[in-house]
Amino acid sequence: MARRGVMRSAASRVFAVLVAVVLVAGVLTAVLLVLDAQRSARAEAERVTRSVSETLAGLPEVRSALMSGPSAATSELQPVTERITRSAGVDFITVMTADGIRVTHRDPGQIGKHYIGTIPNPPATRTEEFTGTLGPSVRTIVPVLDGRRTVGWVSTGVTVESIGSTLLPRIPYAIGIALAVTAAGVVGALVVRRLTRRVTGDLPAREVRDAVSSYESVRTLGEALRAQNHEHGNRMHTAVALIELGRTDEAVELLTETSRQSQALVDQVTAARAGDPTVGALLLGKAAQAAERGVEWEAVLDPGTPRMTLTAVDAVSVVGNLIDNALDAAAAGPEPRWVRFTLAPSEAGGVVVEVADSGDGIPPGVRERIFEPGFSTKPAVEAGRGVGLPLVQAIVEAAGGTLRLDAAPTRFRAELPGRRAP
Repeated sequence: MARRGVMRSAASRVFAVLVAVVLVAGVLTAVLLVLDAQRSARAEAERVTRSVSETLAGLPEVRSALMSGPSAATSELQPVTERITRSAGVDFITVMTADGIRVTHRDPGQIGKHYIGTIPNPPATRTEEFTGTLGPSVRTIVPVLDGRRTVGWVSTGVTVESIGSTLLPRIPYAIGIALAVTAAGVVGALVVRRLTRRVTGDLPAREVRDAVSSYESVRTLGEALRAQNHEHGNRMHTAVALIELGRTDEAVELLTETSRQSQALVDQVTAARAGDPTVGALLLGKAAQAAERGVEWEAVLDPGTPRMTLTAVDAVSVVGNLIDNALDAAAAGPEPRWVRFTLAPSEAGGVVVEVADSGDGIPPGVRERIFEPGFSTKPAVEAGRGVGLPLVQAIVEAAGGTLRLDAAPTRFRAELPGRRAP
């Protein structure tokens, strides 16, 4: 059972990740909708209380009643405020004198007592949340003016409990939307799993990565061998032409120089028995590829470098993709064009692979994106772009190593564990 859990197919893993993301998105959607409904309910309460207070404070009847004395104001305004309280959907309307003595209140027993809340000084409209006789409430207080003189106040409020009760009917709506988002996401995840399974079958994710790595290894080795064959063919044709022209010495010199250059790299590759023969074979082809593209090639191989823990396929993928990117950058950059490859032991006993080039470099704005699958700074018409560097990073990190990008000049540095000598 444990083995089957470890070997889950790539399609199943993609489905599980997508479902988890969808569930999180659904919960966040519900929470955000509830919070938005709460904010809307409070904003509506503030708007209503302000509107009612301003309307009453502006009525001449209210002003006249307050100027006629507290008792007359109570008898005249209490029935009015009770009626408006019911029709406007607010919890209380308190009219008070200029010094804050209530002349109306929802609870008649509170009439004649001092208003509990903030009375602005100087007089102004103010909305606040305050705890009064009815508990916490959102209230708006507005001055009643006779010219420039304040003759009283009107305060209209809605309790926090009432605001919460208006929120309850909106919760099923928020949950419904969240469930719809979740259902749509799950359906999408099922479609993605089906499409992924068409491509990868029931292969585990690691085997899919290995398949991509194998493809990249074959591709980069194929390009290297093609370039090497092309270069050797050109030199052989040139040598044959020189011989036909009777310039035998020059033909021999050309072939000797070709042999000397190849042998120098072969000697470096085979200097240490612990070296990686697959990487060495790749470097021979990449040297020819650099020459074909007019890029100066330099390979520095430390004989004391231990073997990588990577498989031959993964080693070719890592080294080949890094060199391919460097060759592309150097060939498109200004002269002198060069690529420098270094293979050396690390201080920790591992392997350091460095590839530097003379290209224009990677713009700061896209450096953080170069390891994203599908992202490439090269033309979009070039098929297969955006695979190499993410694959390199995946292979290096899976092996317990690190991959770093340095600027000026552009240099990729991969540090990998070394294989212990038997």
